[in-house]
Amino acid sequence: MEVFVLFAVFVGSLVIGIPVAIALGLSSLSYLLVSGIPLVVIPQKVYAGIDVFVLLSIPGFILAGNLMNNGGITERIIRFANALVGWVRGGLGLTNIGASMLFGGITGTAVADAASIGGVMIPGMKKAGYPADFSAAVTAASSTVGPIIPPSVPMIIVGALSGISVGQMFMAGAVPGLLMGLAMMITCYVIARRKNFPREPWRGASELVRALGSAFWAIAMTGIIIYGLLSGIATPTETAVVASVYAFIVGAFVYRELPLKKVPKIIVDSAVSAASILALVGLANVFGWILVSERIPQAIASAVLTITDNPILVILIINLLLLFVGMFMETIAALIILFVPLLSLAQAVGIEPLHFATFAVLNLMIGLTTPPVGVCLFVCAGIARLPLTPVVKAILPFLLSNIIVLLLVSFIPALATWLPNLIFQ
Repeated sequence: MEVFVLFAVFVGSLVIGIPVAIALGLSSLSYLLVSGIPLVVIPQKVYAGIDVFVLLSIPGFILAGNLMNNGGITERIIRFANALVGWVRGGLGLTNIGASMLFGGITGTAVADAASIGGVMIPGMKKAGYPADFSAAVTAASSTVGPIIPPSVPMIIVGALSGISVGQMFMAGAVPGLLMGLAMMITCYVIARRKNFPREPWRGASELVRALGSAFWAIAMTGIIIYGLLSGIATPTETAVVASVYAFIVGAFVYRELPLKKVPKIIVDSAVSAASILALVGLANVFGWILVSERIPQAIASAVLTITDNPILVILIINLLLLFVGMFMETIAALIILFVPLLSLAQAVGIEPLHFATFAVLNLMIGLTTPPVGVCLFVCAGIARLPLTPVVKAILPFLLSNIIVLLLVSFIPALATWLPNLIFQ
């Protein structure tokens, strides 16, 4: 009865449009009231959920991304990507994907990527003669690379949930992220050739060198983040702080496009974004504690294992479940609620935790571009001033390419584990 109340309130809250964090809190509160458990459990579990040192890196990376975005980073990265691939047929689409891969290595969040890159690229692509629906679709699809290529906020959450090293999680996402970007570039090129999209003229090696020089300080930030983690001289939290300081210095004094008077507002906006994530983490921890106390993870594992204990079929079942959940639920909430139960199932059939964590995050990133709750779809459709339907139709080829990469990562563990094992052995 109590579990029924928990899920009924949660699903009902989502259906009527209540934010996920509030829905988690309301459903947990309803369960406690029906069960007669003291309500003091809520603040205790909320605090326990956010009292994890590595979560402090989330505000740092969000602040670093916002500082760099307001300091001229987006335009410089787009210029460099355009100089690199813009001369190919459909070059602005390829530029869009390449810029997202570079920008994702700084912010670690898909929505920030979609809003920042999309705000520049979607109007630019429309002006150059690209269809508005394609422009929005390629932007939304490519933004999902951001949380795969390190640094990555979802990877930090997974590290906090599972105890897997965040540095290993970051490295596990590098190869799949590059594969996603390459697959989307191939898809974009094929569509561009078939529909005869325009291409930019080749501006010579000198423009490529100038664009690289202009974007150097921005691209170097990714190197600083990765070096700090791999060398062991800094924790993810310390690396995030260094990245924020670096972003401020580069934006304000190197590029000179970050007005000092805007910094307080950027800090406040970053704090609000980080607080919303941490509130979600805390309330989801209450919900997760209830699931564990009701032995829901064990029930899920037992139910699946009664059907099959074949690792290939179990991976397919997990992928289908996460793809479905990603269509309706925000990524971090889905991770906090489902990751631990599904990790138990994966380990029961011999799937390595690092491998499982990588394709689980990849699954839910794809969900950011699937209706009805694909946040990146809504962002890009809004920028393009289009209804959602044409953007959904235009994004289908990119969804297919991303699902192919997902299947490769799911069934070839080395794509996720080779690099972290090589570096952290």
